[in-house]
Amino acid sequence: MARPAPDTIETMADLRVCIDEIDSALVALLAERERYTDRAPDLKAREGIAARAPRRVDAVLGNVREKAQAQGLDPDLAETMWRIMIETVIAREERVIGKEGIDG
Repeated sequence: MARPAPDTIETMADLRVCIDEIDSALVALLAERERYTDRAPDLKAREGIAARAPRRVDAVLGNVREKAQAQGLDPDLAETMWRIMIETVIAREERVIGKEGIDG
């Protein structure tokens, strides 16, 4: 369903409906992302990659900042949000496969 442009919305109630719809879509996408990251510990263990791979973290954050800038999203906000997700995933992976491995 197409949402009205933000500058055409006249009430907070209507604005909140749109924001809630976007939040639902974001949660669905984040859940899908999590299902993919749940696969990482098995593959990292098999390939000898450490849960914390700084070069990959830097690449992901660089991509996110670039895409955020292109979409008109504050790159600092996007990076902060992704850092939280990345650190959460790494902590979960380290509990499963430990901290050893290459920076893949």
